[in-house]
Amino acid sequence: MRRLGATKVWPVGLGAMPLSIENRPDEARALATIHAAIEAGVTLIDTADSYHWHAGEEGHNEELVARALAGRTEQVLVATKGGRTRPGDGSWGVDGRPVHLRRACEASLRRLGVEAIGLYQLHKPDPRVPWAESVGTLRELLDEGKIRAAGLSNVSVAQLLQAREVLGEDLVSVQNEYSPLVRDSQPVLRACEELGVAFLPWSPLGGISRSSLDPGAPAFEPGPFHRVAAGRGVSPQQVCLAWLLASSPVLIPIPGASRPESARDSARAAELELTAAELAELG
Repeated sequence: MRRLGATKVWPVGLGAMPLSIENRPDEARALATIHAAIEAGVTLIDTADSYHWHAGEEGHNEELVARALAGRTEQVLVATKGGRTRPGDGSWGVDGRPVHLRRACEASLRRLGVEAIGLYQLHKPDPRVPWAESVGTLRELLDEGKIRAAGLSNVSVAQLLQAREVLGEDLVSVQNEYSPLVRDSQPVLRACEELGVAFLPWSPLGGISRSSLDPGAPAFEPGPFHRVAAGRGVSPQQVCLAWLLASSPVLIPIPGASRPESARDSARAAELELTAAELAELG
């Protein structure tokens, strides 16, 4: 188990976004995916009010998660987010105004059917709104008891440190993109280690499908994650998640899944311990 604020969670969470956005599965498969993750040990589910496909569907993913967790809310920490918008044309917007964040949080409370949100995350800094104002709204929501812990997403080290001054130890997580392919947030990860803040990488599996194929070569040559996976008899995705877990004690990956099989496979990565030689090969 790994620490996320005052809570301990399974080392691998579930990113629920694929269950509600473009090309989403039908509801039966979506619910089965969430149930499979929980049955495999997952105790952290990440969602957001902006995880939906069409216009007028705000909160689709939160409502789906709430239905899946009926009767199981004590077993799982639900982490949701506010501060992004989707008009329904495939694009993403950002709205970090205090009035929007407050309205979004209250709507999330209703959809999730809880008195207080376990972890509420500011989805993305809004360049039109002073950072202190957006973060200050999280402070107010904490003080009012509407959220139990606060998190940030898509932030820099400077933004993390400024938010820490406002939120103190109630700031328990940062969610940035981080994977074998994208490692720009490594300074943020190290800052999280120093502060004792959990780091939740989104899109953690990026890059593992890339081959080490030489230009013009006639056949696919597996990359390091595929080679290690073949030697262990597991999936490359599971190796990638185990590699991430070995990289930092504060890291809790939240891979997305749209099939029960994928959710179960990702959860099992918490039990895969890579050798020093395997870690060296993976880089």
